[in-house]
Amino acid sequence: MWRCVLPPLQRYPSVGELAARASVLAARHPRDARLRRVGTSRAGTPMWLLSIGHGDRHTLVVAGPHANEPVGGATLLTLAARVLADPALTDDTDATWNLLLCLDPDGARRNEGWLAGPYTLGHYFRNFFRPGFLEQPEWLPDGPAAAALPETRALLALQDELRPVLQCSLHGVDVGGGFVELTRDLPGLGRRLARTAAELGVPRELGAYDTLYWPTLAPAVYRIPPPRRGGLAAAITEAAVESTWYHPHRYGTVTAVVEAPMWGATGVEDGAPPADRDAELRTVSRSLRRDVRLLGGILARIRPHLDGTPDAARMLAPVDDYVLVCPGLADDWDPGTDTGTAHPLPPLSRAHLAALRIAGRRLALRTAGLLHRLVRGTGRDPAGVLPDLDRLIDLWCAEFRDDCGARWIPVARQAEYQARVVLHAFELAHGRAPVGSRSGEPGWGTRAAVPMHGE
Repeated sequence: MWRCVLPPLQRYPSVGELAARASVLAARHPRDARLRRVGTSRAGTPMWLLSIGHGDRHTLVVAGPHANEPVGGATLLTLAARVLADPALTDDTDATWNLLLCLDPDGARRNEGWLAGPYTLGHYFRNFFRPGFLEQPEWLPDGPAAAALPETRALLALQDELRPVLQCSLHGVDVGGGFVELTRDLPGLGRRLARTAAELGVPRELGAYDTLYWPTLAPAVYRIPPPRRGGLAAAITEAAVESTWYHPHRYGTVTAVVEAPMWGATGVEDGAPPADRDAELRTVSRSLRRDVRLLGGILARIRPHLDGTPDAARMLAPVDDYVLVCPGLADDWDPGTDTGTAHPLPPLSRAHLAALRIAGRRLALRTAGLLHRLVRGTGRDPAGVLPDLDRLIDLWCAEFRDDCGARWIPVARQAEYQARVVLHAFELAHGRAPVGSRSGEPGWGTRAAVPMHGE
């Protein structure tokens, strides 16, 4: 039985708290748990691996691959407590669990302004940070041999050392639903995912934007296509470029990218056909073009005043990425625009269109939030842009709430959902029979949870 031996987390742990809690667990369980340093970030932050069990068949779970997605840290603590409390997850399967506490600790620390709450969309986006694409450690734009980031090299070395049966990469969706991406099929995962999502009141994303062109293995379960070399646009629209997801494929590893939402939006699980597909696509495309023009104008007003501003280049890199790519995305989505290069859109459900609406709004809000942080970091507002940015952020967050129905999912529930999905993937990858599950929070069991709108 999966047991929770610690109280559920009510907030996201910081990088320092993760290391401290893992150290306590290793000290309390010296026979079963070991903590070791497996790398060092660009800023000199240690990268820690917590290993539990002594089996020959390894599972590798990677938290924090994206700086703004802290749910993986909370999930790792949930998993660690559960694995330590249940020998069936180690001894009975000849298994060792290897939990990488945070793949991008430097980026995660830049998000600590919102980690402890309040958990509102405005607070999140005004304190948002996510590095440019060349600084995201799971991406291998030039292949593994040319991996430039020390964080990436540490993960590649760990994969080559462990040759895991299963690798789980823990991601967070800011607004949307939960879904899983697999490098190899795990038959039965879709049914378990549906049950877990229903029990915990987490919407499933049935038309995930990241997987728009990928095969669907089961509802909210997608097959990651074989990697290929690709540029920035491919990394955003298809995520099929070379990555650390596929690096251990040669060892027979199955990689599961497990996405858990922070704010759930029920529209992403509506698989019905849309009433007017083309009209909705034109609206989404038109909105994205308008938003990027507004943000491009604000960026032009800010840029001349950034000389000598500490860290301006790192904050501008993702802004420039978004501003560069968004017009092409709008063209790809617009049924009236033929660029001659875009993939034809697949058949779209209401869930797909909801995911595209959310994706367009997300890109605009991330850009606005990064610009807001950048200006605040200068200690002044010489271009007078903060009122404009505040107005846009408030307006677009309200659209997330009112038009998309975005509702906050408590941290403990996010972590419980993601931990259960990882455990399901573990059972299927290791050939175990399913077991019952319970959580430490009263009311979480086999019945459906309270719908998000009723919380």
